[in-house]
This record gives sequence, structure tokens and C-alpha cells, in this order.
Amino acid sequence: MRRLLLDTHALLWWLAGDSRLGPQAAAVIADPHNEIYVSAASTWEISIKVAIGKLQAPDNMSSIIEEEGFSALPISPYHGDQAGQLPDHHKDPFDRMLVAQAQAEGLILMTQDQAVMQYPVRTMAADK
Repeated sequence: MRRLLLDTHALLWWLAGDSRLGPQAAAVIADPHNEIYVSAASTWEISIKVAIGKLQAPDNMSSIIEEEGFSALPISPYHGDQAGQLPDHHKDPFDRMLVAQAQAEGLILMTQDQAVMQYPVRTMAADK
């Protein structure tokens, strides 16, 4: 069993059936033996980008996450402390939060973001 946290783009690729999500990554997400987490940071990022017109996505992400059988990962004060202490490899606060959460919760972060992969966090390529 694997425990994975989906980066926002991996979540959106999965939901859209986007071919950028690689077959291995899709198989890991689809495997019912794995625990798949979606951070509140991702739903927050999606809602902001939808509101400013940079993204089209469903507006009922919490329901969709539940329907997919994914687990919601709230942001705790500890996660906030950890994100603020990360080295400055990445300027995106949402990605920094995902790194901090993956580290704190012992999760593998499924991502395609090379800047995220510079952090000491276990990752899995989303395009493989």
C-alpha cells in the first residue's frame, strides 16, 4: 500500500482524463489499495485560479474528492510552520504547503514540478 498526496496538476489531470498523467501514475491512483490524499491547499489554489479566469474546473471539488474515494488533507498550524521553514527552492506557496504536508504526514508527493523535487520529500513522477 502506498500513501500519496496529489499535486494540484496531478489531481486535475486525473479528473480530466488528461494524457499528461502517465499510465503508471494513473494506475497508482486507481489502485484501491493505495491511499490518495488531496490537500486543502489544492482546492484553495483551484478555486482562486477559477475565480480569476486562469483555470476551468468543477466548483464542487470537495464532493468530487469524496466521490473519487480520496482523503481530504486539512492544513494544520504545524503544516504552516513547516512550509515557512522550507528552503527557497520554490516561490509558489501552494506547492510549498504540499511539500510540508507530504513531509509531515509521511506521504509520497505525486508531481511533475521539478522545483518541488528539489526538496527532501519523497516524490513520484506524475507523467510516468
